[in-house]
Amino acid sequence: MEANLHPLSAAHVPLLSVVIPVLNEEDSVGLLIDKVQEALAAVSHEIVIVDDGSTDTSQDRVREKISATVILVTLKKNYGQSTAMAAGIDHAAGAYIAFLDGDLQNDPADIPAMLERLQADDWDIVAGRRCQRKDGILVRKIPSRIANWLVRRITNVALSDFGCTLKVMKADVARDLQLHGEMHRFIPAIASLSGASMTEVDVRHHPRRFGQSKYNLSRTFRVISDLMLIYFMRRYAQKPMHIFGTAGFLAFIAGSLINLYLLALKVQGQDIWGKPLLILGMILLLGGIQLVTIGILTDIGMRTYQEASQRTHYRVRKIYGGPRESL
Repeated sequence: MEANLHPLSAAHVPLLSVVIPVLNEEDSVGLLIDKVQEALAAVSHEIVIVDDGSTDTSQDRVREKISATVILVTLKKNYGQSTAMAAGIDHAAGAYIAFLDGDLQNDPADIPAMLERLQADDWDIVAGRRCQRKDGILVRKIPSRIANWLVRRITNVALSDFGCTLKVMKADVARDLQLHGEMHRFIPAIASLSGASMTEVDVRHHPRRFGQSKYNLSRTFRVISDLMLIYFMRRYAQKPMHIFGTAGFLAFIAGSLINLYLLALKVQGQDIWGKPLLILGMILLLGGIQLVTIGILTDIGMRTYQEASQRTHYRVRKIYGGPRESL
């Protein structure tokens, strides 16, 4: 799917697109649209609501608000928040994109100041940091603090609140995210892979007024899986052979040493058949060969993908001098 699918003429391109994924938020979504419009009255904007397979009347509530600046994108089924956000990005036309949750816990009134900070200091991303968070301590706050610490350690991205959906960023940065799974939680980490600059500001946080939270502990395992993928992408996306090859060579060397030791025992006349050490040596030997082979194939696959997608290994922030100088 190509970006900028929402058909707008050049004269009506908004400065800011506010992307809001919604799932069963019938009581809050109409009020949220009103609050966004009030907060952004002085800013050229559009609101892109992505209904992620709601089974209540959320779509009806949004259709009541449809206008030239309120767009509803309905998905055929529930794909998850990351995919819904990706759909919103694809249909957004603004030069900047802001993300909001649909439950009214984020405050749209914080967006203008975040947009101003983004433009004034030329950041790629301004992320919200929830101060005085209005969530339960045991179920939400403590797990969130542990998760934030873990993400910081693994990704080396120095933000304190990765779970806050409220973010404002340049549209080209948003379109380069390629969100899926539960990746919306790691937007700063994903953006940092392309060298995006970012900062964090305090934003307001309100208690949930309507509906039920979509968070549950079962999502923790999916988040951990995606975090492992982020770690791999950050460390080895451009050099997968470094992880598979290193592990393979170490296993191969260990297996070879064990087998040489057993060969020496065999030469001395000892019976080595059936020894656990022999089995371990063969597993390490064969496993090492397989890991090296996987590393080679993965490296070839990554190179093929990069050539096919015609993407460079870097992103240019600015060009000085010559006919292509960027302003």
